[in-house]
Amino acid sequence: MQFSDFAKQWRYDPDKRHFRDYQTSLADAPDLPELEESLEQIGEFQRRLWANRRRSLLVVIHGPDTSGKDSLIRTLATYADPAGFHAWSFSRPQGAEARHDFLWRVVPLLPGFGEMVAFNRSHHEAVIGERVWPVLNESEYNWDNRYRSIRSFERHLVEEGTTVVKIWLNLSEDEHRQRLLKRLDKPRKRWKFDKSDIDGWDKRQQYELFAEEALANTHTDAAPWFVVPGDRKPEARAIVAAILADQLQRLAPEYPQEDQAVLDEYRRLLARNGVK
Repeated sequence: MQFSDFAKQWRYDPDKRHFRDYQTSLADAPDLPELEESLEQIGEFQRRLWANRRRSLLVVIHGPDTSGKDSLIRTLATYADPAGFHAWSFSRPQGAEARHDFLWRVVPLLPGFGEMVAFNRSHHEAVIGERVWPVLNESEYNWDNRYRSIRSFERHLVEEGTTVVKIWLNLSEDEHRQRLLKRLDKPRKRWKFDKSDIDGWDKRQQYELFAEEALANTHTDAAPWFVVPGDRKPEARAIVAAILADQLQRLAPEYPQEDQAVLDEYRRLLARNGVK
């Protein structure tokens, strides 16, 4: 899969297996692509993707609680055509989801040809979150098998025409703490706060350890991970938007070729009805 030089600098590096080896914010005033320009490009090329109906884009967004997954997806949707853009959020499997294999709940929500779909968490939680908060009995898990299934699943998607881009929002421990405190201090954010946030904070190191292992085992050339600094939301949004704008342009650089015979027939039909 081809990526721009800008995107490549955020690509997961197998030699850097720990999140502490990656930036959580950019030290200086960064020379990043303008967010608004990238969003306009996403809107335009997503419409071309929808018009062509030949390829699709799956955007997987992960990160710890408060890393900005929801707000990032809202930003990406600013100029998107809702006919061809959808977003889905995944929490702990329950009910029928827990009674099926871990990929079962994901498949119906995958993008169809022409669509761009964003996952707020995804099938990767089956090798991250479920290791912290198990759904099955411990003896029923085989993590190596799940890693292998994810790699095979994503390779299949790519071979069938779906580009897969996976984003990890790299949030520092201090920023994570500050954002949780803001949720307590701001009435409009308190509704988000529940016991799972406390448990998530308490098990932050364990969650990140399993996430590091998951990225190492599921990063492939076909479906790569990108580790994006997450401490400053404007930076994270600008970086992710630029990566996705580049991919959409590669997937659908032009609108479909018009059928001249059909256009001529429309003109003749409208002319007969007095339309010039």
